[in-house]
Amino acid sequence: MPARVRPRACAVAALLLVPGVALAGCGDAGGLRGAGPTPTAEGPVRLWPALPPASSPAYEIGEVERQVVKGVRVRGGDVRAVDPVAVVRTEIDASPGEYEGADAPYRETGARMADCAAGAGHGRCPVLTPYYRDLTGDGHDDLTLGFRQLPGELTAVRVYTVENDRLVRVMSWDDAVSGVELAGRSVIIRSPSELKGYEYRLQWSWDRDQRAMLLTHDEMLRTGRGAPSPAESRSTPSPAESRR
Repeated sequence: MPARVRPRACAVAALLLVPGVALAGCGDAGGLRGAGPTPTAEGPVRLWPALPPASSPAYEIGEVERQVVKGVRVRGGDVRAVDPVAVVRTEIDASPGEYEGADAPYRETGARMADCAAGAGHGRCPVLTPYYRDLTGDGHDDLTLGFRQLPGELTAVRVYTVENDRLVRVMSWDDAVSGVELAGRSVIIRSPSELKGYEYRLQWSWDRDQRAMLLTHDEMLRTGRGAPSPAESRSTPSPAESRR
């Protein structure tokens, strides 16, 4: 029997197994081996079936972040032509009460913008190195941008796309951040938890109907001893300089 058709024979043999015994292997010498009893499947149990479903949300949490960045034109529709520092300055200018004055919560970020002459990711500039990846699936790079909200430990994470030579912000989140990852068309942010040995993991994914990044997963994960970090099996994306 040709080697390329052996998987089909293996699949047929699997159908003949008695219930409760899993297929552990299929080869020339070993034959079928039991993998032990399988656990009994338990379906979901619906609680309070008589409870009427809610017709509207109790709280407004701003599920969709979509905003045209005024005053920023994108030459030729290429997001790489946009200066990340200028984008952050536009956001700061729109909220002067948060960045200017002794009582402003992010006054140090506003002051350090003067150190961004060399560009993002240099020296004391609070704007971090930008990353470029197609998150919307239109075949063009989008911009993932971060900047520190100082003083304090907050990091602002933003995603921008381009539509008709306009820069559009499609995701915005500020948090104490322990790691940010790009995976497929998603942005994953990991943040420390007040519980030792745990962290929060939030995932935003592109939604073509809302034309924005939506928060699709919000979970708390164990990261203590014996539990691998969710980032261990993922590769880290290359920064902007490595893709030019």
